[in-house]
Amino acid sequence: MAVAFRGGRGGVGSGQSTVLRSFFSYRIFISALFSFLFLATFSVVLNSSRHQPPQDHTLPSMGNAYMQRTFLALQSDPLKTRLDLIHKQATDHLTLVNAYAAYARKLKLDASKQLKLFEDLAINFSDLQSKPGLKSSVSDNSNALEEDTFRVLEKEVKDKVKTARMMIVESKESYDTQLKIQKLKDTIFAVQEQLTKAKKNGAVASLISAKSVPKSLHCLAMRLVGERISNPEKYKDAPPDPAAEDPTLYHYAIFSDNVIAVSVVVRSVVMNAEEPWKHVFHVVTDRMNLAAMKVWFKMRPLDRGAHIEIKSVEDFKFLNSSYAPVLRQLESAKLQKFYFENQAENATKDSHNLKFKNPKYLSMLNHLRFYLPEMYSKLNKVLFLDDDVVVQKDVTGLWKINLDGKVNGAVETCFGSFHRYGQYLNFTHPLIKESFNPNACAWAFGMNIFDLNAWRREKCTDQYHYWQNLNEDRTLWKLGTLPPGLITFYSKTKSLDKSWHVLGLGYNPGVSMDEIRNAAVIHYNGNMKPWLDIAMNQYKSLWTKYVDNEMEFVQMCNFGL
Repeated sequence: MAVAFRGGRGGVGSGQSTVLRSFFSYRIFISALFSFLFLATFSVVLNSSRHQPPQDHTLPSMGNAYMQRTFLALQSDPLKTRLDLIHKQATDHLTLVNAYAAYARKLKLDASKQLKLFEDLAINFSDLQSKPGLKSSVSDNSNALEEDTFRVLEKEVKDKVKTARMMIVESKESYDTQLKIQKLKDTIFAVQEQLTKAKKNGAVASLISAKSVPKSLHCLAMRLVGERISNPEKYKDAPPDPAAEDPTLYHYAIFSDNVIAVSVVVRSVVMNAEEPWKHVFHVVTDRMNLAAMKVWFKMRPLDRGAHIEIKSVEDFKFLNSSYAPVLRQLESAKLQKFYFENQAENATKDSHNLKFKNPKYLSMLNHLRFYLPEMYSKLNKVLFLDDDVVVQKDVTGLWKINLDGKVNGAVETCFGSFHRYGQYLNFTHPLIKESFNPNACAWAFGMNIFDLNAWRREKCTDQYHYWQNLNEDRTLWKLGTLPPGLITFYSKTKSLDKSWHVLGLGYNPGVSMDEIRNAAVIHYNGNMKPWLDIAMNQYKSLWTKYVDNEMEFVQMCNFGL
């Protein structure tokens, strides 16, 4: 038992001594290792110091390249830094000035003041850059620059830079493409606004000129009426002329309140007719101008045996508001309001509808053409003429044309997509859309040969009344006589050769003189009537040569023809 106890105590002491020895050995090893590393590091640093080039001891020996450049910059000459900046500014502005000068040459502005200024400025910059002081100081860092010299140089460069900037600001609008485009757009918009306004004002002025009675026409009518009052016995109505109802003769229908215009139409027909004694003219006017019209043709009777009959609208008793829907509509307060209420105010707002404000559309004379069979019940054919036409040839050939059972012989006016039914009628209305073809070719009123027998057979007047009643609110077409004419004679019109009737002399300055010379009838349709001051001079003489200038009242009223 005792042996066993001693053996146990000896084992514990031996283990503790072993641990202590191990601990001290580890500390010694660590200390030696750190000592070795320190010595090795110190040796490396010493070796590095021996191989480095000599440096300025005032600068730090450690740090990266950025720090080294910063210290060098702080130690350098401050004038040198400013010189570099000025040189860079001069170079940049020289490049910019050369670019503007090159663009000016490209735009062929060689003679312009701007190009000369740019070129002079570029030369000045080049001279500045080539100065010995600036060039050597910029290229060689060792050269010092005197402060007085630098200030003179700096002032020169700044002055040139300021001049360059001012020129570029002034010229930018001319050379900047976006600015030029925007300015051009603004100019175009402004010009379009002015053009639109000018067109509206021109349309109003043209309308006023067209619908106003010239002083000369008013004078002529007054002189003729005065003559009738002064000599009532001399101007008594003659008995009816049997020729007015003779269907074997050539009959013309002219409806107008313009004495001088009617006289020109009649005179042109008679002067160009091969057998004038076979021609009969049916003139219808309003009550106010009836006396003047009769006195004119009493004072200036037709030559070469031609016949004339003059009546007023009121002489045709069947024309009343219960029979003629258009007469009822013309008398309605609604239509009067459309024409006259705020007309001046709305004129410039709706220039498209100005032509429908012409007072001729309020006159029954304009609608008599739809009642020819009733007005001349004993006739077979009638040539309808507007009062703004001139007949240049014998037109009796129109009576010999075979109309193939059609009612109306007329010259078509369509070309391409223009002057077709779709332009005159409202094809958004279901009745119009179902009844007519929008691409059908339109034709012209003003010279029309009508077969009155075919008219009666087709009951065209009844058709006219039917559609006119439907259009009381003007939803099928606007005002005028051509739209209802296109409807009434739809598929009942025979197309004539265009040489029979040339139009446009009252609005189109481009009508060919060859067309005019070859035409049987020329038509001054439009606002520029030949008896107005606004007539086109190139066409006016074709009308004035048929004016009876020997008539004393024409001379007294100063027509200025």
